Amino acid sequence: MKIGVMSDTHGSLKYFEKALDVLKDCDYILHGGDILYHGPRNPLPDGYSPMDLSKKINTLNNIIFTCGNCDSDVDQMVITHPIQTPYVFLELGKFRMFMCHGYKKEKEEFIQMAKNFKSNIFISGHTHIKELYKDGDLIVLNPGSTSIPKDDSHSVAIIEDTYISLIDINTLETIKTLSI
Repeated sequence: MKIGVMSDTHGSLKYFEKALDVLKDCDYILHGGDILYHGPRNPLPDGYSPMDLSKKINTLNNIIFTCGNCDSDVDQMVITHPIQTPYVFLELGKFRMFMCHGYKKEKEEFIQMAKNFKSNIFISGHTHIKELYKDGDLIVLNPGSTSIPKDDSHSVAIIEDTYISLIDINTLETIKTLSI
């Protein structure tokens, strides 16, 4: 099984499509929130077109969303997939995942919640900064932002049976890999 992970698209059809190019062979795509709106603290991302992005999203049948701080009821009116809040619990293959946008509590509290639910992967977004590391038996993953990164690159993650990789969607280079 191959699972793609993205977050913080903030209405950019351009970067969403670049992310999909990288994730095109994935069985599922997980989205960590902040889907359509750029938010008042962020600049308009390149390719900002929330209406066109919602139409593109609605053509997909393998995407799962958690709600971000920039997502609203009107987003759910134009996206046919459920935008789940505040948390998403998933079992896909051998993976038990806990996903949330990650802005309502400290990260350590979310990590403890994931451990309490016996998750082996915790996925978040919000910070626009990539993270991939182990905390005991739990893998902590933030794929960064596809459209407005606050670190060095627009990125996504791919989860496979034996490893997780962070990938730059512009250069297609692997940024980091963690063995599972």
